[in-house]
Amino acid sequence: MRTDVAGLGRMQSRIQRLAQRIADLRGAKRQALAIALGAGATLALPPLYALPLLFVAFTGLVWLLSPALSARTAFLTGWSFGMGYFVSSLYWIGFAPFTYSRSLLWVVPFATVGVPIILSVFHGLACAVACRLGRAPLERALALAIAWGVTEWLRGHVLTGFPWNLAGYGWTGSTAMAQSAALVGMYGVTFLAVLAAATPAGLAESSARRRGVAVALAIALPLAAWTGGTVRLMRAPPLASESVAAVGIRLVQPNIPQREKWMRVLQRRNFDLFRSLSIADRPDWITHVVWPETAATFDLAASDNGRRSAAAVVPTGGLLITGAPRRASDPARIWNSLVAISETGAVAGTFDKFHLVPFGEYMPFRTILPLDKITPGTLDFSAGPGPQTLYLKGLPPVSPLICYEVIFPGTVVDARDRPAWLLNLTNDAWYGETAGPHQHLAIARLRAIEEGMPLVRSANTGISAVVDAYGREVGRLDLGVAGVLDFRLPKSLGETAYARFGDYLFTLLVLTFLLPLLLLRRN
Repeated sequence: MRTDVAGLGRMQSRIQRLAQRIADLRGAKRQALAIALGAGATLALPPLYALPLLFVAFTGLVWLLSPALSARTAFLTGWSFGMGYFVSSLYWIGFAPFTYSRSLLWVVPFATVGVPIILSVFHGLACAVACRLGRAPLERALALAIAWGVTEWLRGHVLTGFPWNLAGYGWTGSTAMAQSAALVGMYGVTFLAVLAAATPAGLAESSARRRGVAVALAIALPLAAWTGGTVRLMRAPPLASESVAAVGIRLVQPNIPQREKWMRVLQRRNFDLFRSLSIADRPDWITHVVWPETAATFDLAASDNGRRSAAAVVPTGGLLITGAPRRASDPARIWNSLVAISETGAVAGTFDKFHLVPFGEYMPFRTILPLDKITPGTLDFSAGPGPQTLYLKGLPPVSPLICYEVIFPGTVVDARDRPAWLLNLTNDAWYGETAGPHQHLAIARLRAIEEGMPLVRSANTGISAVVDAYGREVGRLDLGVAGVLDFRLPKSLGETAYARFGDYLFTLLVLTFLLPLLLLRRN
């Protein structure tokens, strides 16, 4: 027994020395470690899901945030962590302009470094706040989780928002742990993931009680999420056992390279590829066909010949649902849209993308920046009115989402007219065979869990997939392959707690953990 106690004492002493050595780092060494920790944290995200590295990263970050630091140094430490995090996880953004045209090569450094510079400000703010609120390591871990949760929510909303690669996605490699999103949403999951990952920093405390609390939180939070999710999945029907009657869908993935997609001389070839994939060996139970974002690179709704050609692949009594630009004149406007075509060639429904990509679909600050967007054409896209529930023949009501509209928690459906499923049309060919398409799919999957409804995802080059209301994958077409996916539409689960209360539950969660932080500071 004495040997065990002595061994634990030596281990405790080593942890405290390590924490102190990290806290004492100055200048370039401090910032280099912060960058390395941020880069390491991204390995916990899709597609790798190396979750233990999230604990290493946030524990190290808490130790870096010595209470002796100035607010400026604490901010720079968090900003450096963010630079490591975003440069390593969003490197694929630099592929977008280069994939379309070599003439846009000059944009690459602005995409790969400029975007992280801006996004890292949110992490810098979180660290500056945590450093002021937390004196001891366990206090700083709690303060960091609270500040991180709030600033990540802000990252998802300020200046149109960009909540890509929230730390909580590190938990979603486990379908069971991902179920917690149905309760508190992804911002809530992010708060819990950061809290669990940061609290091992409390092992450097001199108080045995505080060390016990740190260990308990680090173990209990992910264990509770996994246990609750496992129970939820045990009560779920078997995968693909329940589907909407008389609805069969074919997803078409043509795998057309981005540089060939918008070439006018290849427009006919590309359109014919979609048509042939839509009808080849098609089972008779298929009622609807879905093509990805801008599968038609012309205004299909305004083209009689195009609609007649598209109508030839529509199953009897069904629809073709495809992405296509939509234009108007006087004044000239263009939308990134979804169009539903009936077997007679009539337009059965349309939807306009409402959350546009800055610099890709429109140029912000156009009066200041004399540049054109990087997508084809000089005219900026116009935004649609917002989430919309479409009622289409032979289908349950659906909420369409084009491209990255699916990454925004809580804004993917019309709350006044809830649909029964989500349809995400996208074109990830911009990002090549990188981590980007894998991350995009993983993010989209969480919207299905949050809202309690299946999600159907059609992508030009992949990854096309179908997930049920529990986020379980029914089928997929992998990245970089051409083919089709035939499936029966899974049933909706019904309104989840997150769907009903939204981010109010996340707010309540953050406020709940403010109390123990205040008690720790008082004691």
